[in-house]
Amino acid sequence: MSESTVSGAGRSESPGVALGPTALVLGVLSAVGALGVFGSTLVLIALPWTIIAGALAIVLGAMGVHHARRGVGRLWVAVTGTGLGAVGFFGTTALLWSFGG
Repeated sequence: MSESTVSGAGRSESPGVALGPTALVLGVLSAVGALGVFGSTLVLIALPWTIIAGALAIVLGAMGVHHARRGVGRLWVAVTGTGLGAVGFFGTTALLWSFGG
């Protein structure tokens, strides 16, 4: 059997479809981590992961927006993931900068 008859060969199977939801999940983790760091005792463990998750959410969200404008994926999910990733990344970076200066 050929692969096109088994999988349906639809545009929804493109890897670009997963970029938006992945950015959204990473953005939520980054934003919650950035806001939760203020009262958390696990600051040293959570802080690096919020920066990494935020940066990945920004990059994957921007790629998801690009693919969504071409018709593959969901635009608002990618935009929301990018925004939450930016909040988490820049919030954590500003917090670290205020402690260092």
